[in-house]
Amino acid sequence: MFEDKTLVCKDCGSEFVFTAGEQEFYAEKGFQNEPSRCKACRSSHKAARRSGERIEHPAVCSECGAECTLPFVPKDDRPVYCSDCLKKRRS
Repeated sequence: MFEDKTLVCKDCGSEFVFTAGEQEFYAEKGFQNEPSRCKACRSSHKAARRSGERIEHPAVCSECGAECTLPFVPKDDRPVYCSDCLKKRRS
């Protein structure tokens, strides 16, 4: 019923195999989505969450155009601000 699938990791871009056994396990647990990260990136992501380490995402400030980092993935339909512009907007 299940066959091995080759997927692409959303973090590092490398290909990894989603085995038939893993697919069966996912189905038994009721998981709806396939994994989006390879084993190495999945382990790294879990370790970062456990240690309380913040994962930063690069962005460009909608106000001044400066490069900045955010603790969340920015969405295309919402503006993002660097810390200086955010302070100005709040006051």
